[in-house]
Amino acid sequence: MSNRRTFLKSLAGATAGISLASGSFASNQESNDRLGEVLPKRKLGKTGEQITMLGTGGYHVGWTTERDAQEVVEAALEGGVRFFDTAESYSQGTSEERYGKFLTPKYRDLIFLMTKTTGQNAKTVQEHLEGSLRRLKVDQIDLYQVHAIASPDDVDSRIEAGVLDYLQTAKQEGKIRYIGFTGHQNPYAHTRMLERTKDSDIFDTVQMPVNVLDQTYYSFSENVFPKALERNIGVLAMKSLAAGRFFAEKERFNWSTENPVIPDNLSIKEAMYFVWSLPVATLISGNENATFMREKIALARSFSKLSEAKRLALVEKVKDIAATGQVEYYKQKEA
Repeated sequence: MSNRRTFLKSLAGATAGISLASGSFASNQESNDRLGEVLPKRKLGKTGEQITMLGTGGYHVGWTTERDAQEVVEAALEGGVRFFDTAESYSQGTSEERYGKFLTPKYRDLIFLMTKTTGQNAKTVQEHLEGSLRRLKVDQIDLYQVHAIASPDDVDSRIEAGVLDYLQTAKQEGKIRYIGFTGHQNPYAHTRMLERTKDSDIFDTVQMPVNVLDQTYYSFSENVFPKALERNIGVLAMKSLAAGRFFAEKERFNWSTENPVIPDNLSIKEAMYFVWSLPVATLISGNENATFMREKIALARSFSKLSEAKRLALVEKVKDIAATGQVEYYKQKEA
């Protein structure tokens, strides 16, 4: 408990450029655009960009029905979400195609658009980027990320195969504005990437699991968060509900439990407020229908920051569940 308390206290004072007002994180920009009221925004690390505290996850946009995908995009825009996540690998490009159909033709000027590449070498990454630009129907992507790094060896392999060199070239050519990396399997893959790039300062963002269980088991927050904040790299939170395994059943992953995190131990509100109370730039939420999207938007609008004591109490409440590693099934410890 002492280690978790020390860690949470260290994050309590780390706001990473986020403004505070009336106990919650406030926007530094105008709160309206031509579609209406925008959700509060947070600073994206050293980029100086302001992005909405809630982002739309593109994975679900790819696998749900096309009608639901359109309704998710429309509900997100109507509710004030302006950060949109996707990847070339999501449903073999379907997610990007749907953004190219329902999002970018009319709303490119309003949004911050991010996609990713799983490419293992420069040639593949170039192919992925050109395909993403075509499917998204844009000339430039705001944030392009090295996707799903799995281990320190994976990091080394991609770097040696010229992945980062190509991304810097693509940035110089104006195809992308900012560069980041993601992963959910191994926090030490993230720390290796940070170590390997400490002199080049290539990265603007890091995307990783941030949730109340992560603090206990193979923690990204403990191992990666402080290093990212020290370098003013924007933290993009994902897996905030452990890809749905906080709940009793998860049909797509054949998951069921007799003691779900939600609602037996926490509420959705507590789980998401926990994440937003940390210095994350945005919480990326995957929603397969508009109802779920609107639910998350309502929580963002009502957010107030949890105290350090409250956050610690939530961590302690679920530490036994977290320690099994079953809920955060996507984490894979190296042998």
